[in-house]
Amino acid sequence: MTLTESGAICDPLQQQCELSAASFARLAQFITAEVGIKMPESKTMMIQSRLLRRVNSLGLASMDEYVDRLFAPQNEAEREHFINAITTNKTDFFREPEHFSYLSEVVLPAFGGGRAHCARFHAWSAGCSTGEEPHTLAMVLAEYGARRPGFDFAILATDVSTKVLDQARDAIYTEAQILPVPPELRRKYLLSSRGGEERVARIVPGLRMRISFGQLNFMDEYYPVKDTFDVIFFRNVMIYFDRPTQEAVVNKLCRNLTPGGYLFAGHSESLAGLDIPLRPVKASIYRKEGR
Repeated sequence: MTLTESGAICDPLQQQCELSAASFARLAQFITAEVGIKMPESKTMMIQSRLLRRVNSLGLASMDEYVDRLFAPQNEAEREHFINAITTNKTDFFREPEHFSYLSEVVLPAFGGGRAHCARFHAWSAGCSTGEEPHTLAMVLAEYGARRPGFDFAILATDVSTKVLDQARDAIYTEAQILPVPPELRRKYLLSSRGGEERVARIVPGLRMRISFGQLNFMDEYYPVKDTFDVIFFRNVMIYFDRPTQEAVVNKLCRNLTPGGYLFAGHSESLAGLDIPLRPVKASIYRKEGR
């Protein structure tokens, strides 16, 4: 319960601070149209709880007042705050580790035909959240490069949320967050320091400089991405989309996937039945046709 600037209290137990069915319907339609996320009525309480802090910080006395403000003409700034609030950003270092093993043991040894010197390897973390995935990729690629002279790489990391992109760029993580990183990689690629009362670690500059971060909305018709990629990690994003949206987004991603390149999906996601230029090579790993 919070005191607003106007002196009113927006208490979630009070009716005016509950998200009405009409307001939820407006928000759900906007969320699906804007970022593709399915939003059934069962998500009402989740959306309400995520918006309550923002409602109070604006000094508003009701959820309906907030929704009216959100949809006021030319209110792009508030829409950005809203998207940051409602998007889910669950991620970990070395999440679904079999993918990184496959990358190291199958994809990378075949890159460039095994030649000592080859073109730069490009990876895209599509839906990078707070940065654990692209930084994991950077560690894996740097380790491979240490064994193969002449190997070079670059990583693009994108997300729709500007809030998590700022966190990803900072590349600062708590001790609990870095636990999945093997100790030998922590020693090489993380710098420890004290951040207030708890110890934190930051990715070393040599890895940070390999990653470019940018905002990207999967619902856009064309993605502002110029490079083509040897691998795209598009994991645990499709679970929020319906099947037509999944098919459309994967096809757009494939525009920037090199022939013979790989797309990694989440273990709980399946591309079966979609009209896309990919074939499965292993559970949740797909390869683009053409090589």
